[in-house]
Amino acid sequence: MNIIGHTIEKVEDTIGILSGDRYEFFIDVEVSEEDELFSELGLRVKVIYAQDEKGSRIVQYDIYDKETEKLLQFELEDEELSIINDYCKQHID
Repeated sequence: MNIIGHTIEKVEDTIGILSGDRYEFFIDVEVSEEDELFSELGLRVKVIYAQDEKGSRIVQYDIYDKETEKLLQFELEDEELSIINDYCKQHID
């Protein structure tokens, strides 16, 4: 998995029920042709990332085909999740 870019937005808790901060990342990634997730134009991973008293972590993620914007029903492998978690942490600190 190769991360090629992202956008980030801080999620505002207008009700005040969440502790800490939440961020919404849209991370553009490329995967090898051998990977079952391969798409010619790449993938976009939408990540909800939390930073609170429990630490920093991925709360939720979804994977989309960049070309069709179709939600893909796949899970990331542990190594891929670790890469994305580290990437998110780097870009909010």
